[in-house]
Amino acid sequence: MTNQPGKTGKIYLVGIGPGDAEYLAPAANNALAKSDVIIGFRAYIEQIDGLIAGKDVVSMELGQELERAAAAVDSAYAGKTVAVVSSGDAGIYGMSGPVFRVLTDRDWDGQSPEVVTVPGVSAMQAAAAVLGSPLMQDFCAISLSDLLTPWEKIRGRLQAAGQGDFVVALYNPRSQRRQSQLLEAREILLKHRPGTTPVGIVGDAFRPGQRVKITSLQDLEKDAKSVDMVTIVVIGNSTTYLHGGKVITPRGYEEKTKKI
Repeated sequence: MTNQPGKTGKIYLVGIGPGDAEYLAPAANNALAKSDVIIGFRAYIEQIDGLIAGKDVVSMELGQELERAAAAVDSAYAGKTVAVVSSGDAGIYGMSGPVFRVLTDRDWDGQSPEVVTVPGVSAMQAAAAVLGSPLMQDFCAISLSDLLTPWEKIRGRLQAAGQGDFVVALYNPRSQRRQSQLLEAREILLKHRPGTTPVGIVGDAFRPGQRVKITSLQDLEKDAKSVDMVTIVVIGNSTTYLHGGKVITPRGYEEKTKKI
């Protein structure tokens, strides 16, 4: 299918934050209010159920990202205003990519339908806020899911992050099907930083049942079974330290660090 001129639909790519309505950006709330159709993963739709009463809601399961994107583009080309929701930020492992891919496949002209991205508080930011200040120097986010990215490429990224002494936030660290990737990531990073390096494990940040565990890189293996797909694992760099129960990375390497 190609672009369909003359249509005036609009797509909002909405990041709904970590889950609690208190952390939903006003712009995201406004986008939901203006939309005729709300499309998203079932669990995310449930999180905003009270804000979308009376809307046309399309709820799908995990693994149906391209189907969600296609449904949104179809609705927009039909002249409707559509909100495609993602947890955290839509542009960080969210629905922005699938929607732009479908638009590209349909020879989108970049203007019709109009696409507006509404940023949200990412899972990485939420986890960092719970832990203290782990992201104060250069950092990177790496997804350990090999569903869409070959594990060899992920392994290379982990090695580069270790060599570059980046603070590392791991998304999708462990699932029922994927048991070994988190432990292999640990082994790779142990080649580049001390075993005492602080590690923060945060599950369901700012949601009911929030779980927080602070450990070390050497002891991460003991805590791996508590890690799942709604967990972010933040691994410090060579200057990260613990103080007062918080994971702290100083603003610069020149600052004196404390060690526990």
